[in-house]
This record gives sequence, structure tokens and C-alpha cells, in this order.
Amino acid sequence: MLPDEAVQEQEAVAVAATGDAATPADGVATAAVVDPGFARLYGEPLLRMPTDLYIPPDALEIFLDAFEGPLDLLLYLIRRQNFNILDIPMAQVTLQYLKYVDQIRLHNLELAAEYLLMAAMLIEIKSRMLLPQRKSDNDDATGDPRAELVRRLLEYEQIKVAAYDLNAVPQIDRDFVRPELYIEQSLVPKWPEVNAADLQNAWLDVLKRAKLTEHHRISRQELSVREHMSAILRQLQSSRFVEFADLFEGNAPVPIVVVHFVAMLELAKETLIEITQAEPFAPIYVRLAYSPA
Repeated sequence: MLPDEAVQEQEAVAVAATGDAATPADGVATAAVVDPGFARLYGEPLLRMPTDLYIPPDALEIFLDAFEGPLDLLLYLIRRQNFNILDIPMAQVTLQYLKYVDQIRLHNLELAAEYLLMAAMLIEIKSRMLLPQRKSDNDDATGDPRAELVRRLLEYEQIKVAAYDLNAVPQIDRDFVRPELYIEQSLVPKWPEVNAADLQNAWLDVLKRAKLTEHHRISRQELSVREHMSAILRQLQSSRFVEFADLFEGNAPVPIVVVHFVAMLELAKETLIEITQAEPFAPIYVRLAYSPA
């Protein structure tokens, strides 16, 4: 039975095993209750495991290739018994090789085809070694029939060792992983969007840093208390009462305001002016202590 036919037979048996719906006498099938089952086959649920399911013997087969080819097997037999590869005992090696080929033929005839070709070569070499050697016209030996096989074995061994050394070299995605970083590259530059609020915040940050680095300079200014006393007296002569806050200029610098206030205290100390207040928290007024003539 072919594998495809076996699979179709398994599927047919599985579909037949799911037939739980009852069929009335009139031949009209009634709707079965939908059951998810443990598996689905062609959209139909499998409610129970089939009891008469046929599985072919070769449905699942695992191949574990111990050797990569005839040369690999032959080299293994020679190295295992410490034979001299330049002087191979063909009788023992051929016998062991044929035993392994017979085991392969019992399981996989296609895989044994290439091994049979090497077996024929070994038998030929063995038969040529049994024949008496002939001398050519120039009295030279015809050569060792094992020479070509030895050359192929030595070349194969060199390639195998080189492949093993290459396999020991660390490889990407097997022994280590190369870090990857995605970088978006574009020919057209993409500038960030800036609005008025961002520009204002940036300007305020610049001003803040400028104030932090600004040097505080103190300049000396000569101010006369007597001059401010005279100015206060002239200002009070034009009116009878003047409110305390009106005696100071609103945009005057701090040193001038301080000297002006000291001048007012000096005038009050010398009883040249009077500072009055009608009640608590009421406005403070300043007037001359004497009436002008």
C-alpha cells in the first residue's frame, strides 16, 4: 500500500468513527449537537479515538546516518583498528565493510547503492592483489592497486579535518548573536515641529541663565540729606497737608528713597514738620510744624 493510500484510509476511518448522529427510518439525517471534540478532521469533530485505525509499519521512520558516505565508513574501519593507511589489509577491511553494507541493505536499498559501488571497488582491488605481478617491457612494476584508494582516503581525511576545524570557529546565530539596531535613514531631513509656546519657554530659559551669570555691580553715589530736607520743606509750603506716600516719587531708585525718608525723619526730629494720623490704619499726613507768614 502506498503512503498516500494509507493516509486516505486513515482519514476515512477517522471520519467514519465520528458518525454519532442518528439517522431516521426515512433516510433524512437529523442535525447533531455540535461538540468541539478533541480534534477536527475536514471540519468535523473527532468525539472518540478510532479503535480500528491502521498505521503502516513504515509510516514513521527515523534515519540516523552514522557515516557520511563510503569513504567515511572505510576511513573509520581503518582508523579504528590502527591500520597503516599506506598498507591496507584489504581482506579484513573488505570483510568488515561488506558486513556493514548488508545491514544497510536490510533497511534501505537506495542508501546502500553508493556503498555497493565502493564494495565492488574493494573486491576488485583485493582480486588484483591476489594475481601475480607482471613486469612491463621496461622492467618497472605495474604499481600498487591500492594507490588510488589511499590517495582518495587521504584527501577525504584532510577535508574532514578542515571541516571540523571550520565548524569549531564561532558562528553567528549559532554561538553568538550580533546586536542589531534599526536606524531610520531618509534623504529629506525631518525637523521637529516648534510652536510659539516652545519658543517662549526657550527664551525664558535663556533669560534665567543670563540672570544667573550676571555680575552685581555696586556704584557709589553721593546724596545729601540736607538737600532732601530742603526739598521736603518746599513741597510742604505749597499745601497744608500732604499724604505721606505723595512725598516719594514712584520711579525713584532705592538709594534716593532711603535718603528722602531719612531727611523726613531729621525734619521731624528738629520739629520742623509734624506727622499725624487720625486713627489706626488711617492715612498718614505730613505738614509743617509752623504756619508760613
